[in-house]
This record gives sequence, structure tokens and C-alpha cells, in this order.
Amino acid sequence: MTTKDFSVLTKKKPEKKLTKPLKKTGGRNNAGRITVRHRGGGSKKLYRIVEFGQKRLDVPAKVIALEYDPNRTAFLALLQYSDGEKKYIIAPHNLRVGDEILFSEKAPVSIGNRMKLKNIPVGTVVHNIELMPGQGGRLVRSAGSGAVVLAHEGKFCHLKMPSTEIRKVPAECFASIGEVSCPEHRFVKIGKAGRSRHRGRRPTVRGSAMGASDHPHGGGEGRSPIGLKYPKTPWGKPAKGVKTRKKKKPSDKLIISRRKKKK
Repeated sequence: MTTKDFSVLTKKKPEKKLTKPLKKTGGRNNAGRITVRHRGGGSKKLYRIVEFGQKRLDVPAKVIALEYDPNRTAFLALLQYSDGEKKYIIAPHNLRVGDEILFSEKAPVSIGNRMKLKNIPVGTVVHNIELMPGQGGRLVRSAGSGAVVLAHEGKFCHLKMPSTEIRKVPAECFASIGEVSCPEHRFVKIGKAGRSRHRGRRPTVRGSAMGASDHPHGGGEGRSPIGLKYPKTPWGKPAKGVKTRKKKKPSDKLIISRRKKKK
């Protein structure tokens, strides 16, 4: 069992005004039926209200704390503006308490600053990227991830995503400088079942361990193979390696190069 490095965090409770209760669904929809399996239980959590956009431009803010967020893989940075207002943002890697950051159309290229893609130099690593101007960050928000600015072309900026996909994003969109904090998250080992249960993950049973009436892989004498040409979901649809993206998705025209398959 391994954990993240929490030594960089500030020991404090979350900012009360920036939290709200988080109701659990247990994977059930409004009719009370389970639509997502293997969810339920888990530790009680408060949701931290995170600022993904840039409502206050050209107002410097100071980092007063780095905090843990149980709802996401990355850490959070608590900012305080000159008028005393506080906001949470996704903390970039190597941001420290006491650092000053700025949201502006054109800001200095330093970790944590946020500006328009058209003003970010080629080769810079960015995160929390907008897909449409003014929408707020949608892309590259998980721990340790970062996209690279490859080129500027007219109204678009070419970005190399963490998945290796190269796509166009409108140059008027905002992005934050640096990669997301907590890059060691990918190496964390859960280690025991109880730790998974604390996260709200319930046990998963293999289809081949079920009966024939419960799963397409079930049944047979002893440890039988699935008896099919390819694996299926409990509802008979193909699983593993099946493409789920819509064939005529409008944003396909913005993709320059598809992601490379992992070997």
C-alpha cells in the first residue's frame, strides 16, 4: 500500500464558505435503479467549490494554502485577492504558499498564471484548458497531467494532449501555466479492499464466476472459458477495445492527429 506525498500541504480545515454538502447516489438514477454498478458507501465528503474559469482579470492573488481535495486526484490552492476574497483553484505542480499569481489576457509565463492561448509561447506546458472562450477549464485537470502548446495557426492553437492526441483549440480560450500537481498519483497502490470501500467502490464480481442466467460469461463446469469469440458486458454488448466515440462528432474536424495506442 502506498500514498501520495502530503508534506507539501498546509495543515488546515477547508474554507467553510467554499464548501457544500455532497449527496451520494450509490450509482442510482432518479427512479432509484442502479445505472452505474459497484458504487456505494464510502467516507463522507464535503465538495470544494473550485474556480475553473477566470472571473477576476488583472487582479493579483496570493497563495495562502495548499489543500487536499477528497473529490479529485489533484491538490487545491487557496487564493486570496487583494480585497480579501478567497477562491480555490487546481494547484499546479511546484506552486508554493506565498507565491503570487495573475489571471490576465497576457500575463508573465510563470507557474499558476492564467492567460489566453494565443499569448502562450510554443513549447509551454499548460492545464485547465477551455474548449470555448469564457466556458471555464474543461481539459487537462487530473493529477500530473499537462498539455503542450505546439503551434499557433490563425484563430486556433495546436495542443498535444496527455493522451498524445493533437487537436485545435480556439486561441481566445484561457489556459493555466504548468502541469497539474501530485504527479505521483499514478504510482499509488490501493493495497487493500477496505481502502477501496472508503472511496465508495463496492466489490466487482467476474462474469465468469457467475451463473449463465446472470452474465454471458457465466455457467459451465468448473473454471470454464467464456465460450465466446469476444468478451461481452452483462447486457450482451461488446467489451474491451470497442470504439464508443460517435463517428460524425462535430469536434472531429478539430482533431489533427488521433491518440497513439498503448502497447
